[in-house]
Amino acid sequence: MKFTKMQGTGNDFILVDARKLEADWTRLAVAMCERHFGVGADGLILVLDSKVADFRMRIFNADGSEAEMCGNGLRCFAKYVIEQGLAPKDSRELTVETLAGINRVRPQVVGGSVASVQVGMGVPKLKATEIPVLAGAVDRVLDYPLIVDGREVRVTCVSMGNPHAVCFVDQSVADFPLAELGPKVEHHPIFPNRVNFEVACVLNRTQIEGRVWERGVGETLACGSGACAIAVAARLHDYVGNEIDITLPGGVLRLAWDGVGEVLLGGPAETVFEGVW
Repeated sequence: MKFTKMQGTGNDFILVDARKLEADWTRLAVAMCERHFGVGADGLILVLDSKVADFRMRIFNADGSEAEMCGNGLRCFAKYVIEQGLAPKDSRELTVETLAGINRVRPQVVGGSVASVQVGMGVPKLKATEIPVLAGAVDRVLDYPLIVDGREVRVTCVSMGNPHAVCFVDQSVADFPLAELGPKVEHHPIFPNRVNFEVACVLNRTQIEGRVWERGVGETLACGSGACAIAVAARLHDYVGNEIDITLPGGVLRLAWDGVGEVLLGGPAETVFEGVW
């Protein structure tokens, strides 16, 4: 089976054209994503045919669980289908079916290669029942006092097709004990489907730094939907305007949200290497 290893701001994936393949993808994701005995990645992405969009994307986390969608993964997906000749080289927009719905991706093609991709990440869901989070039937879950190991962590919850909990801090995010608290927030009983956990520090009204504990993966160098969740949460608190740059350990992502419509995510996607499993 041929595969391509790709990364978007350090969030890395194994991409496979699975349109004519069948496999136990959960088991295969665990094996291939293992960083010592496998290829090594945060997730396995499958390219599939779709009846309602140009393509369908399935993504399996490193622990074998299937995720609803992934912003960084979508950017890599768009680069893959164009550069592999599955979509026209001059594509200005592609539609991709995911478990979270249909996403529109807009590649910037330079010299036959995809230099960057902007992804329409959809309209964020803010109601507790839609995220989901067991915080009552409230319109918005803002600064909810979550108790983790006797420590209060205030989280603002957002769904970008997958659940997120964002904690804003005053100090550098590098000092936050994410490795310790991340898994405990992820598996907290208030989140019935588990949760992606982000810690963020607002530097000014156009810049934020953040780190992400990704559900089913652990800490990642970047997370597209996580960056979107940070942007939405910051906008809800009026910390930022409509456009911001979010610096994650793997690089910078450009976010735009007007407070009403869909969130736009822009950033790079790179091919690392190709191989055969």
